[in-house]
Amino acid sequence: MLATFLIGLREGLEAALVVGILVAYLRRLGRGDALPRLWAGVALAIALALGIGAVLTFGAYSLTFEAQELIGGLLSLLAVGMVTWMIFWMQKAGRTMKATLEGGLDRALTQGGIWALIVIGFVSVAREGIETTLLLWSMVQSFGDAPSALLGAVLGLLAAVVIGWLLARGAVRLDLRRFFTWTSGFLVIVAAGVLAYAIMDLQEAGALPGPFTAAAPIDAATGAVALGWAAFPFGWAFDVTNVIAPDSAWATILQATIGFMPRMTWLQVSAWALYMAVVGFCFVRGLRTRRAVTPPTSTSAEQDASASTLTQQGAA
Repeated sequence: MLATFLIGLREGLEAALVVGILVAYLRRLGRGDALPRLWAGVALAIALALGIGAVLTFGAYSLTFEAQELIGGLLSLLAVGMVTWMIFWMQKAGRTMKATLEGGLDRALTQGGIWALIVIGFVSVAREGIETTLLLWSMVQSFGDAPSALLGAVLGLLAAVVIGWLLARGAVRLDLRRFFTWTSGFLVIVAAGVLAYAIMDLQEAGALPGPFTAAAPIDAATGAVALGWAAFPFGWAFDVTNVIAPDSAWATILQATIGFMPRMTWLQVSAWALYMAVVGFCFVRGLRTRRAVTPPTSTSAEQDASASTLTQQGAA
């Protein structure tokens, strides 16, 4: 519940800030008449995210087990790719996000078409919505459709809406740059765990070699799939289910936070470690680069978003 709450809060707050920038800019220009079209685009983006979630949840019931695992694994890989892209996009383009959004809004207003503003609102929110839906769906699948995971996500999204509204009203101050830095680091770890779960799905579907296929190394003494170094690369890396039960609270917490499962294959462990090493290194390097090139008086994208909400308050 905590993991999905943080994801819902982080992604929801990002979307709220984007919408806040657009709304504040329209009001500053005195174009309040265009707000309904912007909100229509936002509503369509939310409907799309909910629709994708419904299709993924209920559409899998008519599939075979192998098909479910294959689709689940591929969608989890897509979620990892989107989250990873979003993390580095925020690092690289975050400082100019406000100017980019306002430029797109200027072009939409100049063209004067109703669809232009709807598209601006839709595109601005759809990316976060689809990304959040895929990531949460992958995590819920790994938890066995735990209701607490969905509850955590809903509470996180609601908290993001409240915080975004308070920021717009100037009722609360939040160091958004630090918030997004820490939550992006958390998402790196979460994405590594989702990647490990995706590998397991693909192995169970037979799309990747593993303990469920003919490629699995067999322990001559027990006749079971080998365990430990002797099982590398297509067997079990470790099995501590006798210490941590797979359905226990500890197993759920560890899987939600660091991607640990009581029993993991060598491909899972290798994918998790490689992702953490490469993406973690690039993430930390990006933080150091940003600190080196950013003057102390400059602002980040999130701080720009806060400034825009203050402008909105003044315009109101």
